Amino acid sequence: MAKNKNLIYIAISLVVFIVLAFLYSTPVFTGKQLFQHDIVQYRGGAKELLDYRADTGKETYWSDSMFGGMPTYQMGSQFNGDIIKKIDSKLNFLPRPVNYLFLLSAGFFLLGMVVVRNWKYALLGATFFGLSTYFYIAIAAGHNGKINTIEYFAPLLAGILLVYIRKQYIWGFIVTTLFMGLQIAANHPQMTYYLFLALGFLFLSELIRGILKKTPMKHFLISSGIVAASCLIGVGMNSQRIMANSEYIKETVRGKQILTNSSNTGGDSGMDKESMLMWSYGKLETLNLFIPRLMGGGSQEPEGKEMMAKIQELVQENVSSQAEYDRISKGFGNLTYWGDQPGTSGPAYQGAIVCFLALLGFFIAWKKYRYWILGASILTVFLAWGSNFMALSDFFIDFVPFYNKFRAPSSILVVVELLFPLIAIIGLYRFFTDKTLTQEYKQKTLLYVGGGTLGFVLILLVFGKSLLGFHTENEKTYLPPFLLDYLTDERFKLFRIDAIKAFIYVAIAVAALFLVLKQKLNQNIALVIIGIVSLFDLWTVNKRYLNDDNYVDKIFAENPFQTESSDLMAEKVQGNPNLEPILANVNVNKTLETIAEKDKTHYRIFNNILGTFSETNTSYFKSSIGGYHAVKLRRYDDVINEYFQIMDSVKVPNILNLLNAKYLVLGGPEQPQAMPNPKANGNAWFVSDLKFVESPNQEIKAIGTINSKRTAVISADDKKYFDGKPVQADSTAFINLTKYQPNELEFKSQSKTPQLAVFSEIYYPHGWKFFIDEKEVPYIKADYLLRAVHVPAGNHSVRMVFEPEVIEKGKWISLICFSLFVLLSGAGIFWLNKNKKQTQPKEA
Repeated sequence: MAKNKNLIYIAISLVVFIVLAFLYSTPVFTGKQLFQHDIVQYRGGAKELLDYRADTGKETYWSDSMFGGMPTYQMGSQFNGDIIKKIDSKLNFLPRPVNYLFLLSAGFFLLGMVVVRNWKYALLGATFFGLSTYFYIAIAAGHNGKINTIEYFAPLLAGILLVYIRKQYIWGFIVTTLFMGLQIAANHPQMTYYLFLALGFLFLSELIRGILKKTPMKHFLISSGIVAASCLIGVGMNSQRIMANSEYIKETVRGKQILTNSSNTGGDSGMDKESMLMWSYGKLETLNLFIPRLMGGGSQEPEGKEMMAKIQELVQENVSSQAEYDRISKGFGNLTYWGDQPGTSGPAYQGAIVCFLALLGFFIAWKKYRYWILGASILTVFLAWGSNFMALSDFFIDFVPFYNKFRAPSSILVVVELLFPLIAIIGLYRFFTDKTLTQEYKQKTLLYVGGGTLGFVLILLVFGKSLLGFHTENEKTYLPPFLLDYLTDERFKLFRIDAIKAFIYVAIAVAALFLVLKQKLNQNIALVIIGIVSLFDLWTVNKRYLNDDNYVDKIFAENPFQTESSDLMAEKVQGNPNLEPILANVNVNKTLETIAEKDKTHYRIFNNILGTFSETNTSYFKSSIGGYHAVKLRRYDDVINEYFQIMDSVKVPNILNLLNAKYLVLGGPEQPQAMPNPKANGNAWFVSDLKFVESPNQEIKAIGTINSKRTAVISADDKKYFDGKPVQADSTAFINLTKYQPNELEFKSQSKTPQLAVFSEIYYPHGWKFFIDEKEVPYIKADYLLRAVHVPAGNHSVRMVFEPEVIEKGKWISLICFSLFVLLSGAGIFWLNKNKKQTQPKEA
C-alpha cells in the first residue's frame, strides 16, 4: 500500500514538472516558437546538409556551406544505427523549451529519490535545479546542445550513487549506462568533461572511505568496476559520434597549432590561453550565485535604456568639446554589467535560499556526501575564475588532459548548479529527520549559518559601494565624476533591490526552519514555504532573460532569413529586439537569393555587410566564405587571422580568388550591392609552377602574394609526391566541374602534358578519396588549405568523394555496445526477479 502511494506521489511530481514547464512557456499554446540566436545561425549553416537529407534521404558528412567547407559532425549530422540518439529524441518529446525544463527537473527528481528516498525533498530539489537561471539564459541564446547534455547530469549521478552508496549494482548499472549514453549523444563534450571533473571527487571520497574501512574495500572495487563498465558501454553506444569528432577535433582550432607566432608555438595543442580564458568569472562575481545583480546581471538589462537616456542628457549638459567627448567615449562599456567578462547575457544565479541551504548542508549533510560535494564545488568555482586565478588555470591547461580544448571557463559553474541543490536537500532532509543530531546542534548551526548569511547581506547593503565599487577600472580612468557617480548610484540601486530580496528570502527560510525546531510549525508546511518562496525568487529572475519576448510566430522561427518585407511583418517585428535583425537584413537576403537563383553553378560568396565570420545568412542561400561556428578547421582559421583581420587591398582579393569567391556582397544593409568577381579561380585549375616552402608560416605568407592561377605553394614535406610525376605547362589545358554534391564532386580534364590540379576545396586529411578514371590516387595539400592532385596528360575524369571510414566502423561498435547493454540489463533484471521469488516466504 505504501509503495503504491509513493508511486502516486512520484507520478504527481512528474505532472507538476510538466505543468510548471508549460506555465513558464505559455506562448507555445498559441503556436509560437522560441527565437534563439544560435539556432538561427544553425539553420543557415546547416541548410545544405538539411536540403541534401530531404532530397536524397541520405546523410552528407561534409558541407560547403560555411568556411569554404567542413565536416558536418558538429552541424547536426545524423548517424545510421544511432539508437541512443533515437532514445534521446523520444525523451525530448515535448515542445521546446518545455522539454528542457521538464527533463531538467525530472532528472534531478530521480537523483533526489536515490539520495534521500523521499519524494517531497526530491520535488523540492528538482525545483531548485530546474529553475537555475543559467539554464534559462542558455536556452534563450540557443545553446540547446548544452542544455540537452545538462538534462542528463542528475540521472547519471543518480546511477553512480545507486552503485556506490545504495549498493544496487544492477539498477545502478542500467541507469548509469543509459544516461552516460544519452549524455554523450547530446554532444556537448565540454559539459560532460566538467561533470566528470566533479565526479572525480566522488571517486576519491569512496576510495578514502574504503581505505578508512567506512565501507568495504571489496564494495569499492566492485562499484568502480561497474561504473567503469557502464561509462565505457555508454561511450561505446556513441562510437560513430565520438570517433568522427575525435578525428575532426585534431584538425580544428581545438587541435594542434600549425603556425608559430607570438601567441602560440607550432605543435602546441589546444587553443591559445587568451581565447580559452576570455570569459572568466570574476572572484567577487561568483556571489552572483547568491545575489543576481551583484555585478549588474546581464549586459542588456531593461534598465540600461533609461540609463543611456540619462547619460546622453548629462553629456549634452556638461560636455562642451569634441576632445572631451572622445575621451568619455573610451570609458563606456556595458551599462548594466561591470564584471570581469567581456559581456554576459546574465548571471549564473542559483537562488538565495538554495545557496543558504547549501551552506547549511555543508554542516549538516552526511559526510559521505558533504566532503566530495564541497571539494568539487570549490574546484569548479576556482576554475570558473579562469584568468583571475592563473596559477590553477595554468596547471590545468598544461597538465590536465583535454582541459585546453574548451573555452569560456565560466560555464563550469553548471557543476555548482547541480551540486548546490543536491547538498541543500540532503542537509534539509537530515535537519528534519535525523534523530542523531541534537536539537542544540541544529539550532546552533542554523543560527550561525543563517545569521552569518543575513549579516553578510547587511554588510553588502551598508558598505557595498566601497566594497564592490560598481564601476570598472576603464570607467574610472575615462569617465568624469558626474558620469561615474551617476553610474555608481544607478548600479547600486540594481544591486540593492536584489540584495534586499535575498535578505527577505533567506530570512523566511531561516524563520521556517527555526519554527520547526521549536515545534511551532509543521515540517511539511515549512517545505512548502521554502519551495514557494524559492520558486517565486527563481521564476521572477529567470523571466528577465527568458520571457514571452523570446517567442515569435512560427514563420520567423523556422525561416529567419526573410527576403520580402511588408507592413504586417513590420508590425510584428516592431518592438521585439529579437526580430529586428530579420527586418534589417531583408535586403541583404534578397540580394543573396537573387545571386543564387540567377547563377546555380558551384561557387562561394563573400558577404562583407553582416560580419563575414559571424553570420550564416549567406550560407542559407549559397556557399559562403564566412560562417558562424565555434569549431572551425585550424587552417581556415589561420587564414582568417592572417588576412581578414586587416583587409589588405591586394592580398585579400588573392585569397578570395583562391576560395572561388565569384560574388562579393558589399555596401550596407539598406542598399547591398552584388559585385561579380571575374578573377575568381573557379572550382579547379591547373598550375605550371610549384613553389616549395619549408614551413607552414612561409606557406601561409606566400599564398597572399603569388599568382595562384599559375603557381601552387607546396610544403617541402610533399616533394616526394612528385617523384616520377612531372608537371609541365600547357596553355590549352583545362579542368571543369561537371557534378556537384557536398560530399562528391566530379571533374573533366584535358591536357597535353602532366598537370597538378588545384581545387578550391578545403583540405581535410580524413575521409576524402580521389579517383582518376575511377582508380583511387593519392592527393596532397596545396596553398596551405586546398586540395591538389597530379593528373596525367590526356582526357580524364577526376572524382573526389567524402567517405569517412570512422562512420562505418563506429556504427558497428555502437550497435554492439547497445546490444551488450540490452543483454546485460535483461540478464540483470531476470536475476533480480528470480532472486526475489526465491526469497519470498512460501504460503502456508
